[in-house]
Amino acid sequence: MPVCRRTPPRDAVHHPLFARAYARLSPLADERAGLGELRGELLAGLSGRVIEIGAGNGLNFPHYPETVSEVVAIEPERHLRRLATRAGLRAGVPVDVVPGVAEALPVKSEGFDAAVACLVLCSVRDVRRALAELLRVLRPGGELRFLEHGRAEGRVLATTQRALDRTVWPLMFGGCHTAREARSEIAAAGFEPLGHRRLRIPDRGPSLPTSPCVLGAARRPSAPSGP
Repeated sequence: MPVCRRTPPRDAVHHPLFARAYARLSPLADERAGLGELRGELLAGLSGRVIEIGAGNGLNFPHYPETVSEVVAIEPERHLRRLATRAGLRAGVPVDVVPGVAEALPVKSEGFDAAVACLVLCSVRDVRRALAELLRVLRPGGELRFLEHGRAEGRVLATTQRALDRTVWPLMFGGCHTAREARSEIAAAGFEPLGHRRLRIPDRGPSLPTSPCVLGAARRPSAPSGP
């Protein structure tokens, strides 16, 4: 199924300094904070056509299992998209890197068996619209896998997160918000929860505003049966 090449407006997402810093530091986080292993867990068992939003520099690509027939990777930031395109050429499954934003996916409805959101819902401009788009493009019964950081359970860190989100954090980190609750937003969007677990990244050392995370899965409800 071809991708609809609906190119977003020029610089729809433009964070050149953050993009370059992320490209340099994210491989270290994969290695030293255990993110690489979590990416493998996130993607294990997927099959068929997969859409990934906010693919960044393509760090998920090596972890897709051979049962995946195609990955359509959406990335709006130009520098990261160029890096993702290179990473896609080295992947073990076919990867098509496409410009676009999560709130207006340039693909047809019900065209994918699974969707992936990995450390991206924190930075989309409209979480509800992005999740509505994922619901639209998944086939009935299709699965959403997610790995996201979110609101801390402890009062001190949660208060710190709220203060950062209202001030400097989104400006410094490419629109990121530390205290969004991905799991509750996913349920509110109409997905059926399939399970999750909370974790801390990194699992040792001082807690960061982005340390509280959740890894889980949900699915688009199957079409109702006829009378």
